[in-house]
Amino acid sequence: MKKALSVLVTLALAAWPLTGALADTKEQSRLENCGMVLHEIMNVPDNIPANLVDKAECVIVFPSVLKGGFIVGGALGRGAMICRSGEHFNGPWGTPLMMALEGGSVGFQIGGEATDFVILVMNNRGATAILKDKVKLGADLSASAGPKGRDASAETDATLRAEMLTYSRSRGLFAGVSLEGSTVRPDKEANEELYQRKIDPADIVLKGVVPPPAAAQEMIETLTKFSPRNDSDPNSLK
Repeated sequence: MKKALSVLVTLALAAWPLTGALADTKEQSRLENCGMVLHEIMNVPDNIPANLVDKAECVIVFPSVLKGGFIVGGALGRGAMICRSGEHFNGPWGTPLMMALEGGSVGFQIGGEATDFVILVMNNRGATAILKDKVKLGADLSASAGPKGRDASAETDATLRAEMLTYSRSRGLFAGVSLEGSTVRPDKEANEELYQRKIDPADIVLKGVVPPPAAAQEMIETLTKFSPRNDSDPNSLK
């Protein structure tokens, strides 16, 4: 009996590094998928206006969010957020933070349709609130369906004063969409798996205590190409 137990313990210990490696690979794949989705969305003809991305402090991508028909108005997704680096969001696009999207409504989406979401975080209050804890869109932070194409020219529109602008892509269609009632939070477990240790979300985004993983390359390159300038105002609470 003791010998059998010893064998089981030995096998478990041997499998532990493999389990960690698989989890790490899963998060890297998720990060690569975020980069692919962002690249595709930024290159559609009627995409997110560049001047809005220039003003954003962070960009969040949730690829292939599934809304289950058995969950009324419910959504569940895992993705990543990349912010402009530095404590004042004044540097280049930095190290990604793994994120989770839960609950709420996804507007016009139907049944089990898979939908990609992109969220622009437009000011300091929105960015720092997300780094601290879970936030509810429309309650803790104001969120609006993001304008696209020429619709973004109306700088005085109330939509552009929102702390978060939200977009979706489903069935090949790209549009602004309401995510009010959904919650967004740092995915602590995923971050721990990706970076192989517990790190505070603010340390990842603001202090850059870990370098961007290779899996984040496409995400960073896409944002750097699409928005090389920084027109964000980290001192504005809007």
